Amino acid sequence: MGTEIERKFVVGGNSWRTDAVKATSLRQGYLAEGEDVIVRVRTDGARAWLTLKGAAQGIVRPEFEYAIPEEDAADLLQLCGTRIISKTRHQVAVGRHLWEVDVFHGLNAGLVLAELELESPEEGFDRPRWLGPEVTGDPRYYNSCLAVTPFARWAPPDATATTI
Repeated sequence: MGTEIERKFVVGGNSWRTDAVKATSLRQGYLAEGEDVIVRVRTDGARAWLTLKGAAQGIVRPEFEYAIPEEDAADLLQLCGTRIISKTRHQVAVGRHLWEVDVFHGLNAGLVLAELELESPEEGFDRPRWLGPEVTGDPRYYNSCLAVTPFARWAPPDATATTI
């Protein structure tokens, strides 16, 4: 069985850009999204994949990804309706790990997230200075949720709240 072990963080500032080594434009749509399974189609304009993800147990979840023809991906994206996001994924080397920093576009513009795939839930990693709060278990930051409730439609922060 395929497994994904991933941590996700909000990114603060742009200092990560100096260490970025590659950027890829991605478009992805959600064919099915529920508590137990997500079915996603993704394309980078030249290649395409169909991905099935199971329910997360902490930071671990089943994941299966299959290459599909680009033409099929275009047809499947049509079936997604408005449940589509676009982003530019940057690869940023930090220590022995390669982070994926996603800069979102469209109604998710302004949101920048960093993801790190690990070999085990206990694996340590260097925390780069540009890393903000961890949002691994927060469903608002799941790409499938951003396709339904984009960042631009989130309620504004409480004006009476204070931050430290």
